Amino acid sequence: MNEISIKAMGKVNLGLDVLCRRPDGYHEVRMIMQSVDLGDTLKIAKTEEEGISIRTNRKDLPVDEQNLVYKAIRLMQEEFDLSGGVRVRLDKQIPMAAGMGGGSADAAAALVGMNRLFDLKLTEEKLKELGLKLGADVPFCILGGTALAEGIGEVLTPLPKAPSCYVLIAKPDLSVSTKEVYESLHAEGIVSHPDIDGMIQAIWKKNLNGVTERMENVLEGVTVKKHPVIEQLKDKMRQEGAMEAMMSGSGPTVFGIFEDAVHAGEAYKQIAASGLSVQTCVTRFADAGQVVLSEG
Repeated sequence: MNEISIKAMGKVNLGLDVLCRRPDGYHEVRMIMQSVDLGDTLKIAKTEEEGISIRTNRKDLPVDEQNLVYKAIRLMQEEFDLSGGVRVRLDKQIPMAAGMGGGSADAAAALVGMNRLFDLKLTEEKLKELGLKLGADVPFCILGGTALAEGIGEVLTPLPKAPSCYVLIAKPDLSVSTKEVYESLHAEGIVSHPDIDGMIQAIWKKNLNGVTERMENVLEGVTVKKHPVIEQLKDKMRQEGAMEAMMSGSGPTVFGIFEDAVHAGEAYKQIAASGLSVQTCVTRFADAGQVVLSEG
């Protein structure tokens, strides 16, 4: 095999709780992670010349050592002493710096792609172990689907497929640093915590109402204060028929849950016309973190 094409799925957090700040500076979290069928496409090819070359459709995306795809490929090259070089074409569709794990998803797809491309025969557990070196969300993006994430996000318990629905995603015209949000969070001062266990039960019972009525993200207490447009988007989605709307991850992307395509489509039109969002789409939950599109 000399080339592989992979779709890397974004994610939303159906519930996000922070339990405490650990002595090592990281935060102990408890989250329900969910892949969505909004993804980036990576075409990864072997080259005879050494090095890593990345091209992308986004001018504002670095293509050097700062890029997580670059880091993932270099990690695989060094870990397994791979000869030759790698060329990547990255087509970005997941909003950037938006709380949807776009960089982590791309890194996960790069690890999976390199594993297939060089026939390394690594297990999913080994890939997740390597992914953790790149970021706390990368192991989930390798697993994909629906999962409980604990620890710093790396302790994963797969869950049944979440109830079927339509997801309206809207990213306002701003970017948010996950690191800065967590640094501004005072975990000991959090009064209300999401009912993660209740949400897990609702997922097992395929009860969409039970899921949406428990949607809560404690990071909103930090991000929304700085960026009121997030609350405006949540309110607008609810007005347009969303069962519930919430910020994903550290933000600023907001997603709303709809039972049917008609109401989701009408809400999409209203949100797109409102001027509150610069990137808006309707998608569904996905069963995997990445999908191999072609091999050759």
